[in-house]
Amino acid sequence: MMTLPKGPDSLCFDKDEFMKDDFDVDKFVADCRKRVQLEEMREDLEQYYRLLKTAMVELINKDYADFVNLSTNLVGMDKALNQLSVPLGQLREEVLSLRSSVNEVIEAIDTQLSKQDDIQKKKLCVLRLIQVVRSVEKIEKILHQNTKDTTSLETSSPLLAGQILERIATEFNQLQFHAVQSKGMPLLDKVRPRIAGITAMLQQSLEGLLIQGLQTSNIDIVRHCLRTYATIDKTRDAEALVGQVLVKPYMDEVIVEQFVKSNPNGLKMMYAKLLEFVPHHCRLLREVTGGAISSDKADIVPGYDFLVNSVWPEIIRGVEERVLSLFNPGNPDAFYERYTVSMDFVRKFERQCGSQASVKRLRAHPCYQSFQNKWNLPVYFQLRFKEIAGSLENAISDGLEAAPAGSSYHLQVTEVLWSCVCRCWADQVYLPPLAHRFWKLTLQLITRYTTFLTEVLTKTPPPETSKDSIRPLPSSASSTSSRTSQDADSETGIGSKMVTDPNDATWLSICSRSGFMKFCHPSTVLIAAISTCLEKEHTKRM
Repeated sequence: MMTLPKGPDSLCFDKDEFMKDDFDVDKFVADCRKRVQLEEMREDLEQYYRLLKTAMVELINKDYADFVNLSTNLVGMDKALNQLSVPLGQLREEVLSLRSSVNEVIEAIDTQLSKQDDIQKKKLCVLRLIQVVRSVEKIEKILHQNTKDTTSLETSSPLLAGQILERIATEFNQLQFHAVQSKGMPLLDKVRPRIAGITAMLQQSLEGLLIQGLQTSNIDIVRHCLRTYATIDKTRDAEALVGQVLVKPYMDEVIVEQFVKSNPNGLKMMYAKLLEFVPHHCRLLREVTGGAISSDKADIVPGYDFLVNSVWPEIIRGVEERVLSLFNPGNPDAFYERYTVSMDFVRKFERQCGSQASVKRLRAHPCYQSFQNKWNLPVYFQLRFKEIAGSLENAISDGLEAAPAGSSYHLQVTEVLWSCVCRCWADQVYLPPLAHRFWKLTLQLITRYTTFLTEVLTKTPPPETSKDSIRPLPSSASSTSSRTSQDADSETGIGSKMVTDPNDATWLSICSRSGFMKFCHPSTVLIAAISTCLEKEHTKRM
């Protein structure tokens, strides 16, 4: 890169600006004017121009002899160039010819490599097909040995049969792999019926042997069968077989609606028998699959969860299909009893699972969700809501009636309020999944009571209400499954009196006392909420 001579330091510009590709005269002048006047800039440019001119003269003088002798030195150059043109042309032709030959060889090599690659692929397909045929013949030979062979699968001992099936499964697994890799080959279509026959026979033999092992409590046979199922990736088939053969007959015998109805403790007894199934009939399976504490880790067959995938679905299917009255919420007291007993059964069944992972799989199982959704808790709450709210409304309609003798309160309505609040959290009424709704009902009851006292103390006649036309307080018991028009009416009925002014002092006092305890069991903090209303009644009566 050419360099410019260095100028004096007093110049108002940088000499390197002239060598930039994006040099612009207008921009250069504008930048210089920011620093100096035009006259001073012109003087600096003239000074640097003279410096450049001097440097150029010195450069020419330095190489002057070469400039003068340039024409002399080029004499005869045309003849020399002409002498070189012929050999250079020949060399060019030779290079082009060689290049063409090399390209032809490269194309030929590429063609051969492509053919070789195609041959390798076909050879690999043939080898896979050969392996498929060999595996089919090998498995068929084991399954259909001559009847004179005393080691045949049919005449061998169950333990030996299990070992043979495990070997067959290993070979069958390889057969399946090569068959998938050879997909689309004509020969495979001819062998496919034989593969289907082997699959059916292997599965039939496995089912029979597994059932025999379970019936005879032969742990070695069961272990071989489960390993074989795992080898051929049929663990779900084994779990389904256990569910149909081992679990379903027991459930059909135990889950009987008539027994539940005829005995006062019929539901508890039925659930107790269902819980007995796991330790009595699944001990062997749990020991083999690692669900039991005493299982030897070296002999565990992983990948199975019979409690979740075999036992639980049959239990829920049997309960939902044969005990139809279990989920009927028409009688709240009976519904409460059935629900609490059923949830206790679920908790005990979860404790029988071998690990936390098994419990998580159980709770994520579709049958578990189905069983939980069968319980129509919103309808149950609506019935309790009407019962409790109606009791308070009846007391309010009676006016300022005195409380019974021996009561802790002056008014009957206060006695009823406390009774209603306690009933919300009573053992035979309260359900944990409905905690938020019972808590809201509690606050609504207190608000309704406060409104009643305010109307009385301000001598505002309470609205006329008939005991026969009692309508429920507003509730959040909207059901995802059945939200009736009656539920909608309850939002605008007598309960609308309970809609409280958010600035009301009593309401704010209640919220301030109870709001911080919203994560506690509500029954432990009700006194803090109700005391405000009781204090207000006592103070104004004094």
